Amino acid sequence: MQKLLVYQSLWAMERRRPDNLEWPLEEQLTMIRDAGFDGAGVRFIDFDFARKVTGFLRENAMTWQAQCYPRSVDDLKRVLDYVGELGAEHVNLQPDVRPHSVEECIPYLEGWRRLAADAGVALHIETHRDRMTTDLFFLLRLLDCFPDLRLTGDLSHYLVGREFWYPVSEDNHRLMQRVLDNCWGFHGRVASREQIQVQISFPTMAHWVELFMQWWEYGIRSWRRRAGPDATLTFLCELGPKEYAITGADGYELSDRWQESLLMKEMIRGLWNRIEAEELAAATRG
Repeated sequence: MQKLLVYQSLWAMERRRPDNLEWPLEEQLTMIRDAGFDGAGVRFIDFDFARKVTGFLRENAMTWQAQCYPRSVDDLKRVLDYVGELGAEHVNLQPDVRPHSVEECIPYLEGWRRLAADAGVALHIETHRDRMTTDLFFLLRLLDCFPDLRLTGDLSHYLVGREFWYPVSEDNHRLMQRVLDNCWGFHGRVASREQIQVQISFPTMAHWVELFMQWWEYGIRSWRRRAGPDATLTFLCELGPKEYAITGADGYELSDRWQESLLMKEMIRGLWNRIEAEELAAATRG
């Protein structure tokens, strides 16, 4: 049976307050566990850090995605070595290179995919600004070249990058749907056409929340059609600290990101449950 895992980003647990008060790592992990998340997004750059975090998660029957930011094909080898020892649901690769042409991207993508396949590790390429995948149109050209490329969809970057007018046109919806049809996981954040991250708890942002819920619904339905009967979809709640989070003149954020992460978790689980129930009802009628 297909299932959904909702993770919390450890980066999103950073507070960066003017008073410099931060939650210790152990407290962060305990909060994530006690809030009912299924796991976390873990940076697989520092082995000792990754081992400590994954040890806690494993002890508590939780899972994780391994996040990395390679600048060369060989950079992925060390990450895969860590994954071989510590495990991971999948590797989330944010390609920290900026080729000017699709042709220049091909050796990177072919190399990373070959290494991951040889290691028997699932690999997702993240959509993100200031990376290989920075531009929506450029990504669509990459998909022409690699139609089976598995993406982690962080849709906020493309809304901001292209500054889609609201309401979003049907043409732009179709462009986003093409991306969504290649998504095998999601990083969750709500943007506006000018801001990379808005407060999902503010009524004034409800129309942007609705837009992203529509895109995520399309993406989940698309994934359920493509994925195997026992496949797992991951959704990482990734509401980042400042400068992603908007602050007031005093340097404090305008909303409580932790509470908004909990809200996002329930929104996504509710969406998944509704889709699952609708599909079951349709199958029963059919």
